[in-house]
Amino acid sequence: MAKRKLVLVGNGMAGVRTIEEILKEDKDRFEITIFGSEPHPNYNRILLSSVLQGDTTVDDIVLNSYEWYEENNITLYTGETVEKINSDKKTVLTDKGQEVPYDDLIIATGSNPFMLPLPGADKKGVIAFRDIEDCEAMIDASENYERAVVIGGGLLGLEAARGLLNLGMEVDVVHILDHLMERQLDQTGSKMLKEELEAQGMNFLMEHGTEAILGKDRVNKVSFKNGKVVKADLVVMAVGIKPNISLAKESGITTNRGIVVDDYMQTDVPDIYAVGECAEHRELVYGLVAPLWDQGKALAKKICEKDAGAGYQGSILSTKLKVSGVDVFSAGEFVDSPDTKAIRVQDEFERIYKKIVVRDNRIVGAVLFGDTSEGSKLLNMINTKTEITDMSQFSFLQANDGDQDSLVADMADGEQVCGCNGVSKGDIVTAINEQNLTTVTEVKNCTNAARSCGTCKNLVQAVLEHTLGDEFEQVDEKETVCECTDLSHEEVVAEIREKGLSHTKEVMNVLGWKSEEGCSKCRPAVNYYLGMVNPTDYEDEKESRFVNERMHANIQKDGTYSVVPRMYGGVTNPKDLRTIADVADKYDVPLIKLTGGQRIDMLGIKKEDVPNVWKDLDMPSGYAYAKSLRTVKTCVGKDFCRFGTQDAIGLGIALEKKFEMLNTPHKVKMAVSACPRNCAESGIKDVGIVGGEGSWELFVGGNGGTHLRAGELLCKVSTDEEVMETIAAYLQYYREDAKYLERTSHWLDRVGLAHVQSVILEDTAKRKELVDRMEVALTNLKDPWAEIINDSKKKNELFENKKLTVSQQ
Repeated sequence: MAKRKLVLVGNGMAGVRTIEEILKEDKDRFEITIFGSEPHPNYNRILLSSVLQGDTTVDDIVLNSYEWYEENNITLYTGETVEKINSDKKTVLTDKGQEVPYDDLIIATGSNPFMLPLPGADKKGVIAFRDIEDCEAMIDASENYERAVVIGGGLLGLEAARGLLNLGMEVDVVHILDHLMERQLDQTGSKMLKEELEAQGMNFLMEHGTEAILGKDRVNKVSFKNGKVVKADLVVMAVGIKPNISLAKESGITTNRGIVVDDYMQTDVPDIYAVGECAEHRELVYGLVAPLWDQGKALAKKICEKDAGAGYQGSILSTKLKVSGVDVFSAGEFVDSPDTKAIRVQDEFERIYKKIVVRDNRIVGAVLFGDTSEGSKLLNMINTKTEITDMSQFSFLQANDGDQDSLVADMADGEQVCGCNGVSKGDIVTAINEQNLTTVTEVKNCTNAARSCGTCKNLVQAVLEHTLGDEFEQVDEKETVCECTDLSHEEVVAEIREKGLSHTKEVMNVLGWKSEEGCSKCRPAVNYYLGMVNPTDYEDEKESRFVNERMHANIQKDGTYSVVPRMYGGVTNPKDLRTIADVADKYDVPLIKLTGGQRIDMLGIKKEDVPNVWKDLDMPSGYAYAKSLRTVKTCVGKDFCRFGTQDAIGLGIALEKKFEMLNTPHKVKMAVSACPRNCAESGIKDVGIVGGEGSWELFVGGNGGTHLRAGELLCKVSTDEEVMETIAAYLQYYREDAKYLERTSHWLDRVGLAHVQSVILEDTAKRKELVDRMEVALTNLKDPWAEIINDSKKKNELFENKKLTVSQQ
């Protein structure tokens, strides 16, 4: 029987989670196509604040990689927006002119940030905080500006403010009401939160109505209705969201505040469904993830013609989160009303506040601040409408004594451990016993618990420990390469060396991989480790590379590509500049920009033009896409600068030519400054060299990203030759000892500078071995641009095969 054509409009959390549920119900029923307006695979929007605050990276919050779509035979179009639905012809039309047929259609267009219609709201520097692009805009602004104003004292506004503080900006938080997070906290909890955040450096302008955003082209001030004016280089609006219903409305589907659906998430148009923040169910629109997961399950059963029961019945809203390090929980009706009574416990010394709202001897709402350990129990009591007449009124409000095992033992099987994904204690215990799970990672992969915001991870571990009992003590919760194997990164490398393994499938077969083909996490890692261990004999598996590395160019949000030619040390000449200008004219390159590493970036190149751009440039790749040496930034050095003491340009060029194309666990950036004024920013690079009179200082482990880390002084040497040899030993030790995708800054934090110094400085024999192995690794490197230009088969596979183009983007 021919598969039905299923089209999903929206590549966000709710839509893709629904697809996951459909695949669980019947993985062979549909031929699936997904359209996403953003140039990314499905990622965890909840964790954007963690990216902004420097706790994680964009790569780390991806929920479903490009490879996941390929593995499930899903055609994905990123950077492409569906503009019209023709329900008579049963097709969708996109902004790129595609017309795609469907048998079943799911609309999951989510929400748009609400932007206050203020005078000056269209100025540069005024943004929302909703997606990766907004996050990157804030990070970029922090590098050039000092003062930010965040409008909105809700959860999103406070998370944006915390991130901007971490990035070094001064922040004013503007809120029109007299207390923060009014949708999650009562007056008392809000007051305690405000005091905590003020101690962290936030400044609050409460009961301030914004009047206008001032400045010429870019914002420089914000004025308020009370006459006050504050300086601002950046304004972030975090005042709420509104369902994105324009597509449905223009296509004749009934809408109200959201897209109107029934209990099975069906719209009033046959074979068209809606799920997530864009859907309105029983006159309610939900903005939290837990209800959206329940909607996805109901829709999946209905569309797969399985027993869907009563369908989706609505949700009691609950929120368990961490705001700038402070634990907060709220559920149900937490604001006092004439027909409710409240039980309160407040400890100002321990900064703990607990409030239970009761109506007719049943708990109808709760607020917890500082200690949220009873949140799951309270939510379960609210959902089950538990009578509390015969219970000690304060038994569930006592401060947690830290005994997680006791807490888990008292939990009923139906109590939720992971509110985001609707996973109960019973679900986890059953999975542990039936699937022989022994780690939190295995529980997460099997049940989805702790997959979204992650705040329940400790509770998941407590359930695991309680269920396994004494057996848990024998389990080492090590960091495995991925869920396909129980082996750590170090163990995989050791097995490759010991057994002489030579290709990825052999590694997976011999080492007992749980998945025959591996996954998008382990394939690139194993591919790197094989190449690192056997640099001369191993043939790199391009299909195991990440998308940008396979394409040897960086994909942009509109589906075009960015090409960065190599310019050693940031030095160029008239001939190369003319060539770049000619190529830009020939291929209508819309933007040419200098990068932070002193290179010229050509952005907006059509995919099919990329190989010809390389050919016409006739310059080597700048490796701007790779886990490799990106650039060596240099100052002008002693030949031109009156403060320069050394030849920074000469050393920078030598370093770049020496180590270009070298595969490393993560990207590596270097810089050479000719004097302690440090114009090349050597102090925040993976390897930074600073010149003095007759010597060079070598700094390592720096990071200039969101997780700012100053480089540490490795050593001081006298000659360029010593610089080259020391860096060769350092990079080779990093290549051999670091985990794949571990930056030098994280690696150095883990192993310690003293340990690295003992290996590459104090142990001369070890140092020589490292340098020798580095020389071997450097002998077999080829410029990928030149390879593809001269290989018509590779060029066709990567840049001319339209089906492949879709899945890779």
